[in-house]
Amino acid sequence: MDTNIEKALRTTLEYWERMKKSHEDDAEDDANQFEASFYRMMEQIREWYDQLETKPGTLEDALLLPDMAEVAEQLPVEIMLNFETELELIVDGQIREDDEKYD
Repeated sequence: MDTNIEKALRTTLEYWERMKKSHEDDAEDDANQFEASFYRMMEQIREWYDQLETKPGTLEDALLLPDMAEVAEQLPVEIMLNFETELELIVDGQIREDDEKYD
């Protein structure tokens, strides 16, 4: 797996675990940190994807790429839809506006 994606994935998973275990006082902070780390990971994936010589044309094909299959394998099922949605935007060449990330 690409080292930048791997590092971002590890960070995202750490924040996910922290968020799941957070107490009421820390819940909002932990959720915000997780969300920010998730979108940083997706930016690393976008940078990696943009450098591919042959880009897949569909989300399904993108998920078959070894690096993306490995990411999908490690992500909790609860955030797979978010991952697939963001990956589909990358495949389609679309960029989500910052304010849309947090709605």
